[in-house]
Amino acid sequence: MNPLVALFRQADDVLRRGSSPARAQPRGWASSLGNSVLLILAFGMFYGGLMGTYGGVGGERIWQVVYSGVKVPLLLLATFVLSLPSFFVLNTLLGLRGDFARVVASLLATQAGLTVILASLAPVTAFWYVSGSGYQQAILFNGLMFAVASLSAQWLLRREYRPLIVRHPAHRWMLRTWIVIYVFVGIQMGWVLRPFIGNPRAPVQFFREDSWSNAYVVVLEMIWKVTTRTM
Repeated sequence: MNPLVALFRQADDVLRRGSSPARAQPRGWASSLGNSVLLILAFGMFYGGLMGTYGGVGGERIWQVVYSGVKVPLLLLATFVLSLPSFFVLNTLLGLRGDFARVVASLLATQAGLTVILASLAPVTAFWYVSGSGYQQAILFNGLMFAVASLSAQWLLRREYRPLIVRHPAHRWMLRTWIVIYVFVGIQMGWVLRPFIGNPRAPVQFFREDSWSNAYVVVLEMIWKVTTRTM
């Protein structure tokens, strides 16, 4: 089978039927996890590469396309991996450790679905770019696309988690806990990996000089400055 056709069939399987072993035991956990990671890499690189095309692809700007293509799947996978240890401990404390292999497969399948949805929004992002939007507007628009993909993926997450909740009601609370942990880690990871688009007037760079600062501290400082000016 053509590899591209196989990839799209896997994407269709995630969106329509689910790919986690929690829903289909015979498929095998290792195969399911591998397919999910492959989808995150392929579709994440596709959307990330498109993000980097803002401002053109000539000269050194081509490197922004490459960097952005790497950063999107890196953002999703790194956030997932960093969120997993604390989630494992919480599942263990609630007596859900025996289901954790299924939990990981369900969460990773949802990540794959989110990435496929995000890639499907690429034509909309491209249209926004060619419509002559400014740099700040381009950042906000991409943030909106990530928000749309993330909200849409919640349907997939609930579908993947349904058999686990039926198995043990405590999984319902853990599902909500995962969302909080993932969002908290994801915001900081996104801050570290910026820029995802890159200002066309600035040199292309993989990391910014202040990449390892704390996103939440920066936001609080901004709020403090705004509130003190108005007082």
